[in-house]
Amino acid sequence: MRPTVIAGNWKMHHGPSATRHFFRRFSPELSDPKPTILIFPAAVSLAAAVDARPPRPEVALGAQNIHWEPKGAYTGELSAAMAREAGARYALVGHSERRHVFGETDDDVRRKVGAALGEGLRPVVCVGETLEERQAGLVERVIVRQLDAALEGLPGGDFRFLLAYEPVWAIGTGETATPDDAAAAHRTLRGRMEERMGPDPAAAVPILYGGSVQPSNVAELLGAPDVDGVLVGGASLDPATFGRIAEAA
Repeated sequence: MRPTVIAGNWKMHHGPSATRHFFRRFSPELSDPKPTILIFPAAVSLAAAVDARPPRPEVALGAQNIHWEPKGAYTGELSAAMAREAGARYALVGHSERRHVFGETDDDVRRKVGAALGEGLRPVVCVGETLEERQAGLVERVIVRQLDAALEGLPGGDFRFLLAYEPVWAIGTGETATPDDAAAAHRTLRGRMEERMGPDPAAAVPILYGGSVQPSNVAELLGAPDVDGVLVGGASLDPATFGRIAEAA
């Protein structure tokens, strides 16, 4: 069975002191089987998160972004090896803001997937369409293209990655894809992985939904077919709110 994954992406929020404060208050009551909880702090707060994280095996940390090169003259960038040494065990790759704000391409995503796996990080690969692409009926074409690029970065059949479907039009807007929308996209992604990887490896990859996830809608989203978890933005910044989302799993 695939694990249920509750992931929180803090984006450019919570410096080291706020990170320590978050973990002092983050204590959700989880029933068995416990979900996997991933938290992606800002790079400057990763060390504080490592020190303050409660000793709960279900809670792991990740980097919001990595560079594909192991070292070099890339001012402001973070290599996969650096993230791993700092305490990250996962890495977000291809988040919509990286694609649409910073111009990250499918080829960049491919290289980052390979770099993450090469350094022992599990990439959480983000795919999703814009509102214009959805209105043009291009959802399947866009997310399959993005997935295919990521799969090209897998070294030698290494399938230790997660997917996150995050429709761009639903991120930070208050708009949320319906459970049927999410299930349809996840079904497309699962089917494509079966074609490319085979049924057994494809069945083991968790697919998360991301986009305006709240305590009020998480249970319904998690109940949709092929939705194995959620990638939470703003609602992950408050420990009580994020705790309620984790408890809903």
